[in-house]
Parts: sequence; structure tokens; C-alpha cells
Amino acid sequence: MKGSALTFVLGAQEKTCYYIFADKPNSNVGYYFAVQSGGSFDIDYTIKAPDGSIIVNEAKQRQGDWVFIAEKVGEYEFCFANGMSTFAEKVVDFEIKLDDDFKAELPKAPDQPIAVEGMQHSVDRIEAKLNDLIKSLQYYKTRNNRNQSTVKSTERRIFQFSLFDVLLMAGMAGLQIAVVQLFFKDSRKQLV
Repeated sequence: MKGSALTFVLGAQEKTCYYIFADKPNSNVGYYFAVQSGGSFDIDYTIKAPDGSIIVNEAKQRQGDWVFIAEKVGEYEFCFANGMSTFAEKVVDFEIKLDDDFKAELPKAPDQPIAVEGMQHSVDRIEAKLNDLIKSLQYYKTRNNRNQSTVKSTERRIFQFSLFDVLLMAGMAGLQIAVVQLFFKDSRKQLV
């Protein structure tokens, strides 16, 4: 299994492409991406086959985790675009895996085929559980980053509202003092 995982920053109005070469036909290509921060946590992405045909074209996606069959030998293109954002850059986690169905297998012993098959089955189950665990960790990392962004945004808005509230109260107090002074100034002129 060949693969690459990376985190990159996608600027506003920017498009970035990554490539993977499938050297055997009908290989499994798995990919995962998640927008970790920035804007509404969404990007556009496109996957193209070596002949230029579009395999997947999605808009405004927050994350994705899919597997498709690379039917042709050649370079597959994974492009991410942040065209909808005019100023917000986005941080994206991205992973591509190319699995050409090669797995290490335990040698079969002629006198103990049941024990070896049981061990192979156990290894396969452990591998599946580890893959599920990795996907869960990626999901929780993404959720944590989004929740932190929401908390920071809420803190900023609370601070701005509190500052506005203090300025409004100070302005109202100043206005009340001015009205009371004006009221008493007019009443003194009438007495004299």
C-alpha cells in the first residue's frame, strides 16, 4: 500500500492539485480530506482520471472519505479549490492511499492450516479495527478544530457586544447628565 498524508493551507481564490500514479489497472484508490479551519469549513474538489475525464466533482464539502477503482494506469489528479472565499484561507488535511491489493500473507504450514488461517483472520480483523480507529481519530480531530473555531468566534462576538454595551451605557449616562443639567439651567433663569 502506497500513500501520502499532508496538511496544507489553501488561500482565498486559490486552487491546488495533487497527483498519484496508479501503475496497475483496477487498483483501489482511497482518499480522505477534512477542512480543519477557515471560513465555513468547505471547499470544492475534483478528481480526474489520466485521460482527463472527471471521476468526482463536488462543491462546498467539509470532508470526504471514499474509495474508488482506478481503472486505468496513469496519473490521477486531486484538485481543491477555495474559489467561493474572497478572503478566508483554509487548512485542509488530505490523505491518498493507493492499494494494489498486495497484502503480506502468513505462509501456510502444511500440518497446521487451521491455526494459520485463524491467525490470518485475526490479523485482518486487527487491521480493519486500526483503519476504523484512524478514521475516527481524523473525524474527532476535524470536529475539535471546528468546535474551537466556533468557540473563538463566539468569544470575539461576546467581547464586541460587551464593548458596545459599555459604550452605550456610558453614552446614555452622559446624555442623562446633559439633560438634567439643561433642565436645571432653565429653571434657574426663571427664578431670577
